[in-house]
Amino acid sequence: MRALLLAAGVILAGALMFTVLAPAAPAPVAGRPAAASETLQERLRRLPGDHRGWARLAIQYVDQARITGDPSYYAKAEGALATAARLDPGDDTVLTGRAALAAARHEFADAARLAERAIDANPYSAAAHGVLADARTQLGDLAAADRAVARMTSLRPGVASFARASYAAELRGDVTRARTYLEYAHDDAHRPADVAYTRYYLGELALHGHDLRTADRWYAAALDASPAHTPALAGRARVAALSGRLTEALALYDTVVGRLPLPQYLIEQGETRLKAGLPADWTLLTAQRTLMERAGVRDDLTWAEFEADHGDPAAAVRHARAEYARNPNPVAADALAWALFRSGDARAALPYAERATASGLRSPLLRYHRARIERALGRDTPLDPRFDPALPALARFS
Repeated sequence: MRALLLAAGVILAGALMFTVLAPAAPAPVAGRPAAASETLQERLRRLPGDHRGWARLAIQYVDQARITGDPSYYAKAEGALATAARLDPGDDTVLTGRAALAAARHEFADAARLAERAIDANPYSAAAHGVLADARTQLGDLAAADRAVARMTSLRPGVASFARASYAAELRGDVTRARTYLEYAHDDAHRPADVAYTRYYLGELALHGHDLRTADRWYAAALDASPAHTPALAGRARVAALSGRLTEALALYDTVVGRLPLPQYLIEQGETRLKAGLPADWTLLTAQRTLMERAGVRDDLTWAEFEADHGDPAAAVRHARAEYARNPNPVAADALAWALFRSGDARAALPYAERATASGLRSPLLRYHRARIERALGRDTPLDPRFDPALPALARFS
């Protein structure tokens, strides 16, 4: 989900779509000006009692996990936040950092609880409202998420808040408004990373509407702004694969997973290899799964989707039930519907497919899953000829 690459500018592919706003740096201590080149770690060695500095360091570690795909940074973030919490457990910046880490680990109920505590401590914290919006979205409480987004936007209009407002609109099926908010974010972006981020999601919006040419233009523009922006390179790989240019797509995926071996990209690469008549190698995916579990990341959603399409449908049902029990959002409902269908129980799958599409979300994947389930029950539901069932991961929200 878009989530949470914010959910990390979040988050990881399965979890936050947007970047958590780091709190502003504290003012220099009177009489002891810090050098302009002083790093946060150097500041903390000089001022070990700076609880907000420890919280900011933790947020940097969460962001490094997103950038590198290395979940071991979560343990470092946890250690920094433990220090911050010992110094001032009720500070809103500390609580927001703890909420961001919980969201990155897909513990969205904890993230919501901590973000609400941060807001109680400081009702004007745009960052806390942003994390709350992400968490409520994942928990399926879209009305509460909308309220948090609106409050965040009123407090600090900008890339992070407009991107969240765009996703909220997309979840309701309002693609026009979603695009408008992303254009606001693009107009507000100045740093190359932010420009690339907004252009990438404009490409994703076009891709979900089957407009491959426009999607590719946005992905290319994102790479013009920031050549190291791996999601945009993955976007170009998706366009190539969906356009039938499989050799080109596989070359791009080789670069993508060499830079950032996230499960989403590894599954996309494997599906593209299968589409090209080549064997898929899930070895690195299995290794990433182990690393994330050891780092405390609960990602039943990814494994439910993977097992349903490429593994054991019974295992997919177990993962999907666990995910939906914790996070009853539209994407989790779809995962459970598809897992039940793949396990042979279309009748049990249908209510979850209906819940997945109830918000109005215009996802080609969700519509395809529901159509397949309805057709298995004797309904004459048409299938979208533009959707390629051999490449389902390429249609998932990232």
